[in-house]
Amino acid sequence: MTTGCGCGGGSGAGGCSSAVKEPELAVAVEPQLIASSEQQWPIVSVNGVPIAPEAMAQELQYHPAQSREEAVFLAARALVIRELLQQRIRELGVLLDVGAGENEEEAATRLLLEREVKVPECDEATCVRYFDSNRGRFHSAPLLAVRHILLECAPDDAQARHQALSQAEVLLLTLEESPAAFAELAMKYSACPSKAQGGSLGQVSKGQTVPELERQLFTLAPGLADRPLESRYGWHVICVDQRIEGQPLPYEAVATAICTQLQQGVWQKALVHYLQTLIGTADVRGIVLPGADSPLVQ
Repeated sequence: MTTGCGCGGGSGAGGCSSAVKEPELAVAVEPQLIASSEQQWPIVSVNGVPIAPEAMAQELQYHPAQSREEAVFLAARALVIRELLQQRIRELGVLLDVGAGENEEEAATRLLLEREVKVPECDEATCVRYFDSNRGRFHSAPLLAVRHILLECAPDDAQARHQALSQAEVLLLTLEESPAAFAELAMKYSACPSKAQGGSLGQVSKGQTVPELERQLFTLAPGLADRPLESRYGWHVICVDQRIEGQPLPYEAVATAICTQLQQGVWQKALVHYLQTLIGTADVRGIVLPGADSPLVQ
């Protein structure tokens, strides 16, 4: 569990409005998609059915991008895919079977994809081959015995961040000269409740700190870190008292995770092909998307 100071205490002391989120497709943004000063939204239609500007404006919030041009394209693409799926649902007369937490559109889309996107199940031989080829990936997480001093500051306060970093660097110089002063300095300067234990967080494993700190923390060797580490909560002066490396995991411990990962990859490819097939057989205007020439999946 993540604590308020960005470190998890160890044992010793991270939406889209469409019914289905479309996978990434290789696409090109065409000039006719970009709104001009006279035409705020592009004119897009699917088999003669127009995509309303109001729908694009609503969808836009789900597609953050570096430019409005890109965001409009992503929103239009999502709505085109949504309309294609809805037209296919009506064409096939998919009967609704609404599950828990679903609305009617989500249920119909799920049933359509279950009917038309068929993928083979990954067998054990495939999973074993993947495990044998990627053994280095399957280790238990390392454990670190960590002490820290948190110099707290708001993430959007640049001046406070600069001052906290400067103070952290001074503390590091002090600790390099007097390592035994860590507990005293933690009690005096740290904003983390761990200061009452001399800054000790106990044994910390992955998933117990905020991601931006974890990425840095688990690269450290035992001893006083040679630089302050930054998180959303401020700057951390870190000392790793012990590092216990992870151990290789047997196949039985990771078999389910491997099967799930491989199955998701196969499903993703099949879904992309299915959507490209729908696009390829439709009359889509105002936006250029990749399509496949093969017939619809039966």
